[in-house]
Amino acid sequence: MFRFNIRVYGILINDQKQVLVSDELIRGKFYTKFPGGGLEYGEGTRDCLKREFQEEMNLKVEVAEHLYTTDHFQQSAFHPDHQIISIYYKVNALENINVRLTNTAFDFDEEQMNIYKEKNETESFRLINWNDLSEESVTLPIDKIVVRMIKQPPSPKGEHPCTKPSAG
Repeated sequence: MFRFNIRVYGILINDQKQVLVSDELIRGKFYTKFPGGGLEYGEGTRDCLKREFQEEMNLKVEVAEHLYTTDHFQQSAFHPDHQIISIYYKVNALENINVRLTNTAFDFDEEQMNIYKEKNETESFRLINWNDLSEESVTLPIDKIVVRMIKQPPSPKGEHPCTKPSAG
């Protein structure tokens, strides 16, 4: 049976113009993506994103403007009979980030590796400088589209909405 899988992701950019990403080890494969996750039944997309940041990072966020919704067919990498629909928002941290941030991709500590042994997945978080962010910085095809979109030069009317810093 074919199904839809709705995913909601947040683009968080701090005061130093660094973009938050999640490095994940899932079933033996490595992925770098934007923080977020799956929409649960009965949940709105903005509430989903707030919940995901709270669960994954113990971080309260404000969900700001909508940036992008998938407008093409994207098959799930994990479930070939699922079509992925991804929704991206700019988010602002309402408090300081207190989870461990790494400087190196896939730098998992002992606790994170214990989680992997139990659940067959784990994640760590890091910040990428705005000038270093590129399509190659992320793994998922839809994330690459979003990076390309947010890295476009600002319109003549002013600053690109994604480069306005967030607390944290």
